Amino acid sequence: MSIHEFINPLNSDWTTWSITILAAFFIGASKAGLKGLSMFVIPLFAHFYGGKASVGILLPCLLAGDIMALRFFYKSANIKLILKLIPPAVIGILIAVFVGSKISDAQFKQTMGTAILICVGLLLYNEFKGKVNISNSKVFSNGLGLSGGFATMIGNAAGPIFNLYLLSMRLPKAAYIGTGAWFYLLLNSFKVPFHIVSWQTINWQTLHLNLIMIPVLITGTFVGKRIVGHIPEKPYRFLIYTITLLSAIFLFFK
Repeated sequence: MSIHEFINPLNSDWTTWSITILAAFFIGASKAGLKGLSMFVIPLFAHFYGGKASVGILLPCLLAGDIMALRFFYKSANIKLILKLIPPAVIGILIAVFVGSKISDAQFKQTMGTAILICVGLLLYNEFKGKVNISNSKVFSNGLGLSGGFATMIGNAAGPIFNLYLLSMRLPKAAYIGTGAWFYLLLNSFKVPFHIVSWQTINWQTLHLNLIMIPVLITGTFVGKRIVGHIPEKPYRFLIYTITLLSAIFLFFK
């Protein structure tokens, strides 16, 4: 195997490869607490690799980021807070598996954008309707779980939805990051077999690319954690809302 084949297993052009490696850094920083940054990666990967294929390439990196986030914040995590979201999220994932296998790549990208538009509406509703405590509402929590499960399978794009749920709980910064990491780890792990068997978007070549990306991703988690450590609690909440909203809009209009 040549050096070129080793570092560029998908044989993409070097612009695409460079953007892919840089994207790994942003995924790591996002998982360490700068929530929303990885959302900018999703439309870029959809453009360069195709909608469905890009989701499979990203998933193992997201799993690695979840594990790194738990390494930093596992002591502050409270998995009990998100257990009620698991059943509707699983249903959402299963619906997305069926839908994703029946539509074209162009329709797949449009579905990704539509899922994120829902996120934007929920964010705006929560901001302008008196800070509704979504976590105490069965209707909202089930709706968020279902739509979030669908969005996470169809485009690894559930961040804005689940960020909204966790933000509504008014958790401290470390608990917010750690609890979210557990939730994403559980859902992302559940998705892997469907990508391998049903969609066939994870294979040896994509996993090889992931191994090239992971060292950069780990660097991103350390940088992200350092930045988050210097941001006070209240500004941090506003930062997450802003990044989440902008990234959701960015994905929708790709």
